[in-house]
Formats: sequence, structure tokens, C-alpha cells
Amino acid sequence: MTSSMNNTYYIYHIPGKKIGVTRDLNNRVTLVQGYKPDEYEVLDSSNDIEYISMKEIELQKSYGYKVDRKLYKNLFKSKMEVNVTEQTTTFPYPENELPVALGKNKGLKWQTSLGEFELTPESTLWILRNAKTSMYNKERSYIYNKAFYEAFLAETTYGKENIFGLIRDWAKERGIYDKGDPKTQLIKLYEETGELAQALLKEDKNGIIDAIGDSVVVLTNLAELVNTDIETCIQSAYDEISNRTGKMVNGTFQKTTL
Repeated sequence: MTSSMNNTYYIYHIPGKKIGVTRDLNNRVTLVQGYKPDEYEVLDSSNDIEYISMKEIELQKSYGYKVDRKLYKNLFKSKMEVNVTEQTTTFPYPENELPVALGKNKGLKWQTSLGEFELTPESTLWILRNAKTSMYNKERSYIYNKAFYEAFLAETTYGKENIFGLIRDWAKERGIYDKGDPKTQLIKLYEETGELAQALLKEDKNGIIDAIGDSVVVLTNLAELVNTDIETCIQSAYDEISNRTGKMVNGTFQKTTL
């Protein structure tokens, strides 16, 4: 059950999950959403986008799934097509052209392995702050999907508000971003890690928790003051360490060197 991009539209069904439409089953269902060919089925196919758009809604209703707010055919009124991989979403514009391009595509949605992403005023601002130029094509820019997910979709103990977003709101209200300075935040980080060291030596569990939490707050503000955010920094670090191998030596993980 494979296909390449062509003029045929496929209605696919992931049992218990969803019904959707695509022209590329391998990319959209297997690579992006992570389902192997034997884990989904094709319910219908056609070269007629009008028919397939109406049929998708009909099948979603009959199977009891969430019904798309927009017909499939209407998703392509936007001129911008994004390229989605497991880790990133790439836009067909360089960073300096992104503000106009994203503005023209307000409401655009795309599917990732972490869920459906959407261009809203808030997410557009986040993308403009966090987009990076592609190392393969200077005319393209990208974001990390996990960082976007954490900023807008992740559930936390505070509901759907991202904890880092709450920290940034707190800092904005107190003028830290308007009047603050990265160097002063760095000095404050030294102070917090010093308190952490004292708490560790005293085996003070509450003190350890407070010092780690305060350090994360400072790092969140420091990231903002240098025009990035904590989510991007964490994602970048995880991408670097995720495939490392090594072993524990004297209580420290030492990576394997070639």
C-alpha cells in the first residue's frame, strides 16, 4: 500500500484514530504520522477533489470521528506548501520573507507526528522568533516541531498553558524583557546554581527543588533576552544527545568517541 505524489486522492483510515485525505500515503501516513502500511486502510480514492472532499466528511461522520472544519479541497487555497519531517517543518521562504508569507497564510494547518499545527497570530509570532535558515537551502527556513508542540499543544499541570509561557508572561509584566540584560541574568544564574550547590551539600530536598526551579526561570528569561526561547534551546540540546552512546564512569555519563 504505497503511493507517490500524483493526481489521485486517497481517503485513509487509521482505526480508532482518524480518517483523512492525502495524495502521498507513504509520506503523510507512514513517515509523518508513523503508521505502517498494515496499520491503516484506504477507504476510497479518486482523481476528483470535489468528490473526495465530500466523501471524507461523510466517512468521518459515519465512523464517528471528529469532522474537519474545512473541506479538503479548501486546504489548498493557500499558496504556501510546507515540508514536514519527524523533527522539523520547513517553509519555502527565507527568514526575511517569512513575515509576509505567514501573514498571507493565516489559518494554514499542517499535520505532524505531534499533531495538527496551525498558523494563528500567536504561533506566527513564535515562528518568526524561532525560525532558522536551512543549512541545505538559504531560501528556506524551518522550525523544530517539538518546540512548537511544547509552546502550543502540550498539556501541563497548568492546563493547556505552557509553563514556559507562564514564566514569560510573568517576566513581561515585570519589565524584565524591556529593561533586563542577558549579563545580569547570567550573574543571577550563578547565584541560583550556588544556592543549588549549598542545598545539595546539606541534602535539603526543598532547597534543591527551589534552586533548580529558579535556575530554569532565569534560563527562560535569558533565552528570551537573546532572541530565542527555552524550548528551542532544549530541543537543540536533545537533538544533539538523543543518539549518543556511552557508559557511566564514576557517576558521570561519558559519550563514546570515535
